[in-house]
Amino acid sequence: MKPAAKPHRPSAAPTSGKAVARKAAARQAATGQAAPDGDATAAPPLPDRGSFLAPPDVTLAAALRGRFPDQSWSALRRLCISGKISIGGETVTDHAARLTGGETIEWRMSARDARRAGRPSVRIVHEDVHLVLIDKPQGVSTVPFDRKETGTALDLIRDAWRLQGRRATATPLYVVHRIDKDTSGLVVFAKTKLAERGLHQVFKNHLADRTYLAVAHGDVRSQRIESRLVPDRGDGIRGSLRAPQASEQGQLSVTNVVAEQPLRGATLCRVQLETGRTHQIRIHLSEAHHPLVGETVYIRDLLRAGGKPISSPRLLLHAHTLGFEHPITRARLAFESPLPPDYLEVLERLRR
Repeated sequence: MKPAAKPHRPSAAPTSGKAVARKAAARQAATGQAAPDGDATAAPPLPDRGSFLAPPDVTLAAALRGRFPDQSWSALRRLCISGKISIGGETVTDHAARLTGGETIEWRMSARDARRAGRPSVRIVHEDVHLVLIDKPQGVSTVPFDRKETGTALDLIRDAWRLQGRRATATPLYVVHRIDKDTSGLVVFAKTKLAERGLHQVFKNHLADRTYLAVAHGDVRSQRIESRLVPDRGDGIRGSLRAPQASEQGQLSVTNVVAEQPLRGATLCRVQLETGRTHQIRIHLSEAHHPLVGETVYIRDLLRAGGKPISSPRLLLHAHTLGFEHPITRARLAFESPLPPDYLEVLERLRR
């Protein structure tokens, strides 16, 4: 729910190691490719698949190096670790495995990356030459919090492209829209600079139609909530200013809440954003004494009042619809995401 922002663009001539690292991080975020190690001259790509017989008494990496002398040692080690090499039909990820000789070594570039095993899959809701819009699972960051974080929405899109047999890092992805890690639902990314600039204006000027489905504690009434949000409301967490000078500080934040269905101890709400601040829905409903079910941060007021939170394995907040004008074609786009199973399971329990 954070407002759209352009990716960081490092200066053309970095003068420090940190600047160089930032430049590499920006390149990796956009393209999914890390900077090449060693010689800047890229080795030719390997054929999609093939096989050869192992020479005697060498490691797997050494056998691959003998077969592909143009590839760097680090590239061949990554090839093994990624699960694209098999020996006698069995996948082997240990590049130091010792070979006796005569084994059939096979490579298959389209094999699923073993390092991505266990990642959730992502549903691509819409894609064209300029945009890709996904249904993000709960628990997945839209973008990496730091350079070492993997399994983000960016990574899942590239995983999906790989499964389609596409070159996953050939197309850049530009972040123009985010939702919280604990929130599931619709997120859009730009694939071209032209689309990035157009979508940036859409979200900056609050021109996108966004609705969320939320389950909040208590008997919620339909209401419009307006406040100015700051990173620290005075007790260490993000929240609304209430002082007389609040009109001059913080970010104006407006949330429209429609009570849809009473539940056991809670209310299913349809929430529409006029602005898109970090944790806006969570904060506004919590400060209205109706924290979301599954909330772990903005729950202290309920606990201090002696309330008992409803148990839930996840935050019950889902980005249900997203609509905007296509930044290039100007066609009106509108998308809807159904509630995921883990959300529905808790919702059905509260309906009984």
